[in-house]
Amino acid sequence: MASAMGSSGEIQWCFSQVKGSTDEEVTEADIISTVEFNESGDLLATGDKGGRVVIFQRDSSVRTSADYNLYNTFQSHEAEFDYLKSLEIEEKINKVRWLKQCNQANFLLATNDKTIKLWKIVERTKRAVGFNTVTDAGLLRDTQSVTTLRVPSFQPSEPYIDVVNRRTFANAHAYHINSVSVNSDLQTFLSADDLRINLWNIDNNTESFSILSL
Repeated sequence: MASAMGSSGEIQWCFSQVKGSTDEEVTEADIISTVEFNESGDLLATGDKGGRVVIFQRDSSVRTSADYNLYNTFQSHEAEFDYLKSLEIEEKINKVRWLKQCNQANFLLATNDKTIKLWKIVERTKRAVGFNTVTDAGLLRDTQSVTTLRVPSFQPSEPYIDVVNRRTFANAHAYHINSVSVNSDLQTFLSADDLRINLWNIDNNTESFSILSL
């Protein structure tokens, strides 16, 4: 949606852009479950019921309207099974939250019913090559064929987006997580279910503090 000022001074909303095909039949996994802009509005993250996070980037070359192009897609969560409670945990993304950008990398929190993950998204122009047990194509090398020791190095490459799971915050909620909120100190965040609110530190995924429990 885009806004424009009408002749009467009122804001008029009009359709601006659509992402995805409107002709194809939508599967259950493709249904969007959450949407979140980053602080600058340049990136838009969406989560779906299939556990995927799709990121769109604002087209800086278009100044008259806010057009967004596909930036990256990655699988954030997979379906799991809790054997202790005999409960299936869906991969559906309930919430995504951007952290404030402090360097070239972007950080994103994504959660399903039980697990919160911290993702690092960064653009790179160099790749590590020259591994001893892995070929440059990413295939495992026969260790018996390794006769010399090579020192890996970074070589220039085509620009690509590297997505890395930095931390996983789990086993702190008995009920389904329905909300995640980043605090103003940029070091802690809150996660909430129907009966509990937990306080986490971004750098520590081994423990959390319960600040409300009903």
